[in-house]
Amino acid sequence: MMGDRSEGGGAAAPPLVAERIVKTYDDGETPIPVIAELSLTLEAGKIVSIVGPSGCGKTTMLNVLSGLLPLSAGEIRWYGQALKGMPDRVGYMLQKDLLFPWRTAVANVMLGLELKGTSKGEASERAHVLLSQLGLGGFETHFPSTLSGGMRQRVALARTLVNEPEVLLLDEPFASLDFQTKLVIEGDTAKLVRQQHRSVLLITHDIEEAVSLSDRVVVLSHRPTRVRSTYEIELDGDRADMMAARDSPNFSHYVRSIWADLDIETS
Repeated sequence: MMGDRSEGGGAAAPPLVAERIVKTYDDGETPIPVIAELSLTLEAGKIVSIVGPSGCGKTTMLNVLSGLLPLSAGEIRWYGQALKGMPDRVGYMLQKDLLFPWRTAVANVMLGLELKGTSKGEASERAHVLLSQLGLGGFETHFPSTLSGGMRQRVALARTLVNEPEVLLLDEPFASLDFQTKLVIEGDTAKLVRQQHRSVLLITHDIEEAVSLSDRVVVLSHRPTRVRSTYEIELDGDRADMMAARDSPNFSHYVRSIWADLDIETS
């Protein structure tokens, strides 16, 4: 398993370490720099959020870290091993749910397991358990067209989690949801990943979402993007309760400080 890997025979290496990574695009004339010597670490069981100005290269960074785009310079290690293609035991969830309209909710969740050769009975059982945990018990046989946007995102989240990834890469998965639905799904996500000790790297434009969900928030600069600042988040109460997190005395301080960093970058 990826989580058993270690560096130099010692303690287990962090799930993800990126050191001075660079990404440029070549348009045939002048290279276009997108990422400039960016470094970050994702520790086991931690939720790290990435915020930054619009167009700074957040999604590009995630695609580079996941191996979907080639690295121009620098080093990326997953559990101590140099990145070579898409790493195993990593789940990637996008803003769009991308559910197959001809498959029911449970069949959409089962798909990844079926492709891996898991028996239909086991795949169905695991999918049903996750859908129930995410508040979709009784909707297993519904098709995507009959589900609300929030319910579809829960199905997409269950589809990502059912393969038991050790790391989740989330690219603004809650951005299109209304405030109430977003809080509920954020809470469900936080509860599940913390219970299962998953590691999460979340791209978001919502500062309050980043602070309430995360152990650390990383603020990026304009392109070519780099790490501008990092905040270790300490909040009172249950971290899976999004309203309780927002009531913590430290919450508004973090939000104002991060916003000030972004405001400097956008001024």
